[in-house]
Order: sequence, then structure tokens, then C-alpha cells
Amino acid sequence: MTTIAVGDIVAPHELRTIDATTIPVPDPNRMVHLQFRRYAGCPICHLHLRSIAQRYEEVVAAGVTEIAVFHSTVDALRHYQGELPFAVVADPHRVLYAEFGVESTPSAIAHPRTWVSAARGAVHQRSVRAMIGRGEDHFGRPADFLIAPDGRLLARKYGTLADDHWPVEEVLSLAARFGAE
Repeated sequence: MTTIAVGDIVAPHELRTIDATTIPVPDPNRMVHLQFRRYAGCPICHLHLRSIAQRYEEVVAAGVTEIAVFHSTVDALRHYQGELPFAVVADPHRVLYAEFGVESTPSAIAHPRTWVSAARGAVHQRSVRAMIGRGEDHFGRPADFLIAPDGRLLARKYGTLADDHWPVEEVLSLAARFGAE
């Protein structure tokens, strides 16, 4: 699968969110943190996205539009991720995943560190049904992209493990670094 590199120009998109609004990527006025998550009920994703939601006002104040993409259906995402304060996009056919070079592999969950992250997320999520995610791909790797208003890819991270993503501090640090340019 082809990956995209820092400095590449991201093609314009109008992404449809789970609440049926559209959001532009790139955003002509703000940086975009486009993050690719795993499946709708993923306990690791649940914990990570809640950490962003808790500090969402800081992310917005840093000039960043937050968008989370999942390879789940709209209905599943509305059920498990519908209360997030930022845009959530369903990509069940993995069109965006392919375009951005985001892959799945069994090694994403092979490390004990991911099991600890999943257990921590499950405690907060309190839903075995969500965790099981029947019919979902449990081998997805996360990826993070910071996109400038002109479409230039400012930074990227292709995770190697299911819990290998930018924490909020990294998003804020990158926003401060590139917002000063």
C-alpha cells in the first residue's frame, strides 16, 4: 500500500460525518488533524478519543479541526462514538484508508502493550459487546495526519500497534510548531 509523505498535497475532500454534515479536508482556515481509528467499539480508540474530547477546547484554540475516521458503518459509529464533540466519519469500504495508506495487520495487536491499552479502555467503556465488534476488523493500525489549510501534509504518523497514535500533547505541540509558520 502506498503511503503519503510530509510535504505532499492532500487532495480536497468533502467528508460526510455521522451526523450528516460535511466537513472540508483540507479546511481553508484551520489545520486538520485527520486520524484513522479502528472499529466503532474499539476500547483502545474509545479511551484515546475520550482523551481528545476532554481537551477539545484546547485543540480548537490551537487552530485544529479534529476528524476521526473509522472503517465502521454510520449506525455503529452513532451508537459508540456519537457523543464526541468533533467530526466522526464512517469509511466502511476503506476508500480513505487506501488513499492515505492506512493498513491492517495481525501484528497491530500482537504486543502485550496493546492488550493493556485494550483492558484500560474496556474498563472505561463498560461494554463487552462494543469490544467484541462482531464483523469488524480488529487488526487495524491507527494513523494520524496534520494537514495545512493549503493541503500540504505537515506531519504524519503510521502506527505500528493498535495503540500507537498521537496523544493530545503531540497534536497541540505540532499545532504550535506549524501554526507559527
